[in-house]
Amino acid sequence: MALLDEDRLFPAETRVRDVAKALYAGIRELPIISPHGHTDPRWYAEDSAFPDPAQLFVTPDHYVFRMLCSQGVALTDLGVPRTDGGAVETDGRKIWRLFASHYHLFRGTPSRMWLDHSFQHVFGIDRKLSAETADWYYDHIAECLAAPEYRPRALYRRFGIEAIATTEAVTDDLRWHRMIRDSDWDGRVITAYRPDGVVDPEMDGFAENIALMGQQTGFDTSTWGGYLDAHRARRAYFKEFGATSSDHGHPTARTEDLPQTDAAALFQKALRGECSSEEADAFRGHMLTEMARMSLEDGLVLQIHPGSRRNHSDQVMATFGRDKGFDIPGRTDYVTALRPLLNAVGMRPDLTVVLFTLDESSYARELAPLAGVYPCLRLGPAWWFFDSAEGMRRFREMTTETAGFYNTVGFNDDTRAFCSIPARHDVARRVDCAYLATLVTTGRLAEDEAHEVAHDLTYGLAKRAYKL
Repeated sequence: MALLDEDRLFPAETRVRDVAKALYAGIRELPIISPHGHTDPRWYAEDSAFPDPAQLFVTPDHYVFRMLCSQGVALTDLGVPRTDGGAVETDGRKIWRLFASHYHLFRGTPSRMWLDHSFQHVFGIDRKLSAETADWYYDHIAECLAAPEYRPRALYRRFGIEAIATTEAVTDDLRWHRMIRDSDWDGRVITAYRPDGVVDPEMDGFAENIALMGQQTGFDTSTWGGYLDAHRARRAYFKEFGATSSDHGHPTARTEDLPQTDAAALFQKALRGECSSEEADAFRGHMLTEMARMSLEDGLVLQIHPGSRRNHSDQVMATFGRDKGFDIPGRTDYVTALRPLLNAVGMRPDLTVVLFTLDESSYARELAPLAGVYPCLRLGPAWWFFDSAEGMRRFREMTTETAGFYNTVGFNDDTRAFCSIPARHDVARRVDCAYLATLVTTGRLAEDEAHEVAHDLTYGLAKRAYKL
């Protein structure tokens, strides 16, 4: 018995469903363009087997272990590493059994659909995961993972990926990307420039990271001019390994366009560790505008991912470190926050700034009107907590009237979970086809145009926006 309904996410009304299914049939097998994500480039470089089912599906996936944590399951029992190197569960079968016994917690969530899609379509499983089937699942998946066709490069091909971007810190040596480039494999795995560690004075190691960037580039990063030149050099280095975008994960969407003397003074204060929270936010904001100007020079697409109140639990941060499921959405302003950047470069059609949000209330009120008028702006897809069928539907409903389809950039999966990539893209394709079918059957869009839009939302917009 299949784990998934073949007509999932399509409208219940027969006429609308038939149109949605026809649209989906036209784009279902299109290649996957994954222009922003967090898979490990080492997978593709070494092409080694994934270690075990728990290490593939549970321990590294914060979508999974945050739900289990919410019901009292200890992160140590799921094998999540401690920052102090303390003891955690290392037996993959025990971790898997614990996960399976709590699988009912994922009912109705996007994670359940992604996981079932992976089980059914990647591993050929036709029975539900439960405490009773846990060992069978573990043995079956482990046996598959030992086979050559389940190595990362083989799965890349099987998933129909045409291009995938990883995300590396500005000081990364990109050794795995170099290994990929120097191999005889023709898969397209590119990097993206993530400078948070050298533009956020509140991040641990800020001054040390800037000094390292100076060593890597030969510029004197103790000076404002040398610091900016080092950015240009590192961006050029990342472009050698395919980068077409930079990525900026800031607490707010604040931008500034400070006089250079003021920016230089603020930079010196940041290097000394003397910035207040307000000054740190101002520096981050100014650096977004500097990065936009650099994008006009080198062509990198600038992605802004604001609004996550990261590492909300001090206890979890102290024990397990960053990115452990305790990043929580917060209210985010865009109209006021982006104005300095937009006054500086917003009318430039040769610049692409992709905006994301974790604040859905901003879609119709702020983001769609901004993207619907400024030539440089595009809207990123429903992101993170809203990377779901309902979140995607709300995104289309709240932005299309003002921004249209062509001020958006299609879909990107933004995931660390490799096997979820085809599942996430399939959800996006189904939701978009369902939305387009509603427009067709209510007389707002011709069916031939809907087929063109479906193709663009699935494939064309991402390729064009991210220059792939």
